[in-house]
Amino acid sequence: MRNSEIIWDKVENHRDDLIGLSDRVWGMPETLYAEYRSCAEHTEMLRQKGFRVTEAVAGIPTAVMGEAGEGGPVIAVLGEYDALPGLSQEANIAEPRPVEAGGNGHGCGHNLLGSASLLAACALKDWLAETGTPGRVRYYGCPAEEGGAAKAFMVRDGAFDDVDAAITWHPATMTRVDTEDSLANTRMDFVFTGRASHAAATPHLGRSALDAAEIMSVGVNYLREHVPSDSRIHYAYLDVGGTAPNVVQARAKVRYSIRSLTLSGMLALNERVKKVARGAAMMTETEVDISIMSAVSNMLPNATMEATMQSVLDQLGGVPFDEADREYARRIQATLSEEDIRASYASVGLKPVKDEPLCGYVVPLRNGGEKMLGSTDVADVTWKVPTVQCWVATHAIGTPGHSWQITAQGKAPAAHKGMVHAAKIMAQTAQTLMADETLLARAKREHRETLAETPYVCPIPDDVMPPLQPRPMAAE
Repeated sequence: MRNSEIIWDKVENHRDDLIGLSDRVWGMPETLYAEYRSCAEHTEMLRQKGFRVTEAVAGIPTAVMGEAGEGGPVIAVLGEYDALPGLSQEANIAEPRPVEAGGNGHGCGHNLLGSASLLAACALKDWLAETGTPGRVRYYGCPAEEGGAAKAFMVRDGAFDDVDAAITWHPATMTRVDTEDSLANTRMDFVFTGRASHAAATPHLGRSALDAAEIMSVGVNYLREHVPSDSRIHYAYLDVGGTAPNVVQARAKVRYSIRSLTLSGMLALNERVKKVARGAAMMTETEVDISIMSAVSNMLPNATMEATMQSVLDQLGGVPFDEADREYARRIQATLSEEDIRASYASVGLKPVKDEPLCGYVVPLRNGGEKMLGSTDVADVTWKVPTVQCWVATHAIGTPGHSWQITAQGKAPAAHKGMVHAAKIMAQTAQTLMADETLLARAKREHRETLAETPYVCPIPDDVMPPLQPRPMAAE
């Protein structure tokens, strides 16, 4: 117990600095591959805390790595700091009120995610130095989790080749070890090119790219009936060719997100969607260019790592919320539907509890529940090294992901408490792995055995580069 208290104390030593970092990143929400200010904040904090810093990891300007310690095993703690478009929101209120109309917002809590992971790394750094334990802790500041697959690019580039194990977390409504599956996911762009013409006088001379994109949508909708039930296909028009209905549109661009429970299933489904696109191009006598923007694998579980983290959770207990935290959470819950609240409980196999605005307890390991699967680039790290992730309560039960309500709660005292709690969980999990060579060896052996049956194949082709964004011009 005393070792745990020591590492928790070391988290507390840095909590104020890292809560400040979280709040600053909340106030500068940046989306995929444009997180220049957020990355700079994390980089500066790493330097202030005495880490050896490597910038532009894998050639990505908004990715950073900080390392501390010498020799021994290398434990990675994964952080994120990207925001989402359209979720701008004032903090600490319970009604939709954007800071900037149409602006970005931290509607998935990544301001907390990266800061807690760096907080855990700071505690590990101090513990390694104080005890003289051989080992290295690395904080990986990872951009573009929301659709940009930065970690998959980083894995492909070798950024985790010498890592022994990885640990991460995510803000949530419930506190638990993540044992869920995730969906492998490809984001693929289809650009149709036709021939412009006068839509009334000479429509027969035109070839509509917009028609091709719409016919593709019809074909994919019919395809949905003939795919596994866990597969998902979504799309968004990025370019509809213009706003003039009297012009035959010569260009259209649509992006598809193609998901499946396994990497092999996703790759097979990709080919079926491509055939639909080519068929639509043939029907409209247009051309189609198909390119992959990003892709991620499905999560690879590691029972040894999960059991290790669960023992830490059981020892630490739930997030210590107070009545003021619960009162604000009740106000947030008043903006939600009963279905939203039921979904939080259903996802972890629990029955709804009346007047329980926040989760102040730990959900048992593998407690069951309804599958509500998304995708994450953490998955590609799980194929490279043994990895474990926890979900920690930072916002009201029922709060849907990617919502203004999460943005609103992102600087609340409850969020700060959950963030510090997550750092303690990760720091002690890492400490346990570093101090027990047998345990770490068992986790690595389990990982090797899984890969022997199903080797990793990066879902991103070698010729696809991250869709990097230019550095914004400095304000004058």
